[in-house]
Amino acid sequence: MSGQIFLFDPTERFVVGTVGIPGERTFFLQARTGSRLISVSLEKAQVAALADRIQQILREVRSSEPLTIFERIVRDDAPLETPIDEEFRVGVIGLAYVSDRKLIEIDLQAMADSQSAEDEEALMEISESQDILRVLISLGYAESFAKRALAVVGAGRAPCPFCGGPIDPSGHLCPRANGYRR
Repeated sequence: MSGQIFLFDPTERFVVGTVGIPGERTFFLQARTGSRLISVSLEKAQVAALADRIQQILREVRSSEPLTIFERIVRDDAPLETPIDEEFRVGVIGLAYVSDRKLIEIDLQAMADSQSAEDEEALMEISESQDILRVLISLGYAESFAKRALAVVGAGRAPCPFCGGPIDPSGHLCPRANGYRR
């Protein structure tokens, strides 16, 4: 069976957002062009890695192509669009810089049926049988997306100043305090 490629070129809106309270959040990426909207879910670490890698690509473009213009895009702080229907859960993420069009291409491949979100040893291979969300965004939009993504990731639970673990609203059992609540 062949997977679908959901192509968004051009993309009117590409954002990351969450549903749920800190500690129990589900992360989503949404792409929209006109009335066509798709939402995919992914892990917090994947969002952080995607944002970091986009920023790295943008730094490389700035240094290798200093005449390239990055248009200023106002950061999109609007919530995710409803309804939030997960098309698939992201397994593999691919990034590329399309130099002739001055765009960043982001490929988000569905997790294979044999993979699970908790299986850290699963081999993630590009497969033609998995659905792919392919989004092409301008350099300025990519910069704005990365800033929002890092802000969303950082908006979770505050870290404990002693052990670095997340602190729930009710506190947490700190291993550095011999199990006493902080």
